[in-house]
Amino acid sequence: MLRVAVVGSGPSGCYTAQNLVQQDAHVLVDVLDRLPCPYGLVRYGVAPDHEKIKSLQGNLRTVLEDDRVRFLGGIRVGGPGGPGVARLRELYHAVVYCVGAATDRHLGIPGEDLPGSWSATEFVSWYSAHPDAVDAGFVRDARSAVVIGVGNVAVDVTRMLSRGRAELSPTDMPQDALTTLAASRVSEVVMVGRRGPSQARFTTKELRELGALPGTGIGVDPAELAMDPAYRDPSGLAGPQRRNLEVLRGWAALRPGDTARRIGLRFFLRPVELLAGDGRVAAVRFERTAPDGHGGVTGTGRFETVEAQLVLRSVGYRGVPLAGLPFDARSATVPNERGRVLRSGVPSEGEYVAGWIKRGPTGVIGTNRPCAKETVESLLADAPVLLRREVPRDPAAVLRAEGVEPVEWPGWRAIERAEAELGARLGRHVVKLADWDSLLAAARTAAP
Repeated sequence: MLRVAVVGSGPSGCYTAQNLVQQDAHVLVDVLDRLPCPYGLVRYGVAPDHEKIKSLQGNLRTVLEDDRVRFLGGIRVGGPGGPGVARLRELYHAVVYCVGAATDRHLGIPGEDLPGSWSATEFVSWYSAHPDAVDAGFVRDARSAVVIGVGNVAVDVTRMLSRGRAELSPTDMPQDALTTLAASRVSEVVMVGRRGPSQARFTTKELRELGALPGTGIGVDPAELAMDPAYRDPSGLAGPQRRNLEVLRGWAALRPGDTARRIGLRFFLRPVELLAGDGRVAAVRFERTAPDGHGGVTGTGRFETVEAQLVLRSVGYRGVPLAGLPFDARSATVPNERGRVLRSGVPSEGEYVAGWIKRGPTGVIGTNRPCAKETVESLLADAPVLLRREVPRDPAAVLRAEGVEPVEWPGWRAIERAEAELGARLGRHVVKLADWDSLLAAARTAAP
């Protein structure tokens, strides 16, 4: 039997495991994850009010419940108390790393580290109950917020800042985050892009949701839309971009109403500095940009200041090195050829990557399917060579003997039950456990 470890239980890891068992009847797969909970960004990155997308967990669950797939959570590969890359290579015929892109990109401007300035990743992790997240007082004393970026994550955090208790309560958001956001005094959120509306990366469905929030008005500056040449003639754009422009055109024609909260969408503004006041961020200084005729923008030397006591940057994710694996700092990926890890330009026997750590943080959840398939095809083509090496019949038993205590599938199901029970006690539906101690305590209640 071919024994494969897949490191990471998000979409790329689950799709890798699925392809392995579908394409080879003689493979056993262990899916390892640092967290005691599976599903990766589907659990900890999808906005809690997006139930349809979160329902993808059902598809991933089917993969992890396959008889030839085993979930081993709470294993810090390359970290304290966990096996290193070299040790995993000894325990399995092949290891596929699907560790995603765990950090965010920075703006690289003065004032970025002021109190009140955070990455959208940190904010999302907090309201999504990631056990490493902390309540950093995101919305404390904030009346206005600036979200830098015009992708779907930027839309998500803008929407979550603008929701009230009635809309947040039905979600699985942890209780402390719900209470904090429901009591927030943020009444204005400005989402800003350095380029034009035709180049924004949000989807039309996500965009439209901003205009449907109860008690929230939305505003777009017609003059900024008109700066985009494609806005005047959208015939050359793809369908999604044309639909985005149609939505924005409709909003630009609206008259401001009397609403408790307001969202503004701004374009052709590049952040150049975060300004301080009373020891924390108080405003963002932007430079007006203009199309450069080649798909980019250029600075104009004109500046504008936008008040904000909360700034969230949403300018992309970035992969981080894993001890023992090669890493290309420029692309923030593991060097590879069709999923085969390259060491000094040469494929490393038995080591593979899939997902964002393979190709960079691009595409949507479904993009991970063909990416995983390509990697699995490379792995199975190498199988005759990989099988020449003997490995333990049960690598998990070896890890336990070495002091590693994985959370297996019954432990995860116990966490699910605990979250359902917590929701019932709070008069809500499922409510996520938000800290390591609670998650591991719940996992330990699983029947042996």
